[in-house]
Amino acid sequence: MVSHASAAVLHGLPVGNDQLDRVHLTQHRHGQGRIRRYVHLHGAALGADDVTEVNGFRVTGLSRTVLDLSCALRPLLAVPIGDAALRAGMTTDELAQRLSESHHRHGIARARRTATLLDPRSESPGESMSRVVFAEHRNPLPIPQLEVFDGLGRFVGRCDFGWAEERTLGEFDGKQKYGRLLLRPGQSPEDALFEEKQREDRLRDLGWQIVRWVGDERRRRRAGLSR
Repeated sequence: MVSHASAAVLHGLPVGNDQLDRVHLTQHRHGQGRIRRYVHLHGAALGADDVTEVNGFRVTGLSRTVLDLSCALRPLLAVPIGDAALRAGMTTDELAQRLSESHHRHGIARARRTATLLDPRSESPGESMSRVVFAEHRNPLPIPQLEVFDGLGRFVGRCDFGWAEERTLGEFDGKQKYGRLLLRPGQSPEDALFEEKQREDRLRDLGWQIVRWVGDERRRRRAGLSR
């Protein structure tokens, strides 16, 4: 049974590059697993509801995959995986049920902490990781994807994060954001940047301040995320 990071890859979830050096498999049995050069074999109980099929492979389902990785990884790396799983169809109730059934499992306290931080509104690993950093430093948690309207109720813009009481908006700027994800068909990078400037000017005119931070792509790859 394909599991852990290998299952996450098949589900299209963002996983750490350091998790891709071996294929992870889980066998329905008790006892220690085995680590070989290219395969990490885990031993664990598997129920019928743990199993699904993706591209012809028998693989652990979304909630079981998130549980496995949340027990193994620190929240900075596990939260982006859980956020993506929620966007892909996993429910918080499913994950809560798995956590409840796994209370003796090694790493379960870490997994419970990760579960409290999940939010499908974050649209990229960088946004998910930013939220974890806010929480770990006990900063006020923002509203993800906050939409701003003017006094007439007209939509002005949406930002990655918003602290409404402080009238502050936050934007995580990864390289992808200024590449293909920002451009509409036929739109040039120059046009996109000018449009972004106009949007920010309108937001500032409404009394919002905007804070941007840039993800360190090299550090992100080392610490983490392949997508």
